[in-house]
Amino acid sequence: MNTVAVTCAGCGRAVDPMTEVPFRCPAATGDDIDHVLARRLIPPAPPLVDGDSHNPFLRYRRQLLAWHVAIAAGLDDSVYEEIAERLDAAIAGVDGRGFRMTPLFRSDVLAHRLGHDGMALWIKDETDNVSGSHKARHLMSVLLYLHVALAARLPLADGLRFRRLAIASCGNAALAAAVLARAADWPLDVFIPTDAETTVVVRLKELGASVHVCPRPPGTPGDPCVHAYRHAVQAGALPFSVQGNQNGLAVEGGYTLGWELAEQLTANHATPDSLFIQVGGGALASGVMQGMAEAMSDGTIESLPRLFAVQTEGAWPLVRAWRTFSTQNASVADAARHRSRYMRPWESTPHSIAHGILDDETYDWLAVVDFMTRTGGDALIAAETDFAAANAAAKEVTGISVSATGSAGLAGLLAPSIRSAKPASIIALLTGRERS
Repeated sequence: MNTVAVTCAGCGRAVDPMTEVPFRCPAATGDDIDHVLARRLIPPAPPLVDGDSHNPFLRYRRQLLAWHVAIAAGLDDSVYEEIAERLDAAIAGVDGRGFRMTPLFRSDVLAHRLGHDGMALWIKDETDNVSGSHKARHLMSVLLYLHVALAARLPLADGLRFRRLAIASCGNAALAAAVLARAADWPLDVFIPTDAETTVVVRLKELGASVHVCPRPPGTPGDPCVHAYRHAVQAGALPFSVQGNQNGLAVEGGYTLGWELAEQLTANHATPDSLFIQVGGGALASGVMQGMAEAMSDGTIESLPRLFAVQTEGAWPLVRAWRTFSTQNASVADAARHRSRYMRPWESTPHSIAHGILDDETYDWLAVVDFMTRTGGDALIAAETDFAAANAAAKEVTGISVSATGSAGLAGLLAPSIRSAKPASIIALLTGRERS
């Protein structure tokens, strides 16, 4: 197999996806290295787009690890296509929709409402995606790989069907995992906090997920749901996680958003100078930027926008890490070897109306820091009043029922430093719908 490589960005450990499940670095044994597996296409890379399907997992299939594994295992392209279409139909049967490219539109009115007259504001709307957010994109890459491994009868697939899927999440990621697991008829354990929304818990149970509520023990750092999830993985569960250091392949699913953005911006003759993304665990920002970087290498876009990551006053582990990184004038390579100097669990119980980005750690932080450094971006803390104002404006102007978490990136536009900079053109994402 020589068309794709999977290596750990932290330690350099290579993983052969034909013989090892390429989810978590095998060398991640509790050291201070930032272990995240990443797939890399070996030049010459295939064209970004293959065919005219509006399903991103078919349209961009030659970019995906699952497709490369299928071909290397001797499966025909039509076999991969059948797997992807069958899974998509099953997902639509559970959720009422399958995967399709999501809309990109310009809203000068919303730019005006947010205090940026004359700025071109481009909005990528993920609220009508599978399970109502972008999260299912991440997990579809994982599910495709598992089904390709089974279809190809790879040795690593022996007993795979008897291993449960596991995820730690309080909302959209859990719902996305439950939809995909139900569609694939694969048992799923979901580890949630005590304050998870009742509507989310009810829906998880309707979808057949086994729900485990995880109280936060006093004085114990880190997310108790993540701790319980890791115990499940150590006991044999498959990490069906959107955290890059737990399942690097999930980040690849976020590439599809970056590829779509690149295509759509080019079609609209738009070259935004900045991209605002809300950051919790970091896989969204990491995936989007890496996808756009590959689209730039392909020639689809000419340059990358500056990356601005937005966090809450309740928990800002990425901003803290970014400030330390910048103050010390550190290198990405050094930070990868000394994670705890920069990234550590938030010490107090976080609260925010943008509760979906209250991760105790930004698990895929280093890729985000790397892209902020490369593009001249920044990490911002938004006030609760700004999250509320941005959400109200987004819903009123666009008519989209977006949650406070889903519109949180827009709150970054209300920061004084951004107002004074007067950017000419910006992209922001509406990543999840409001649930009643």
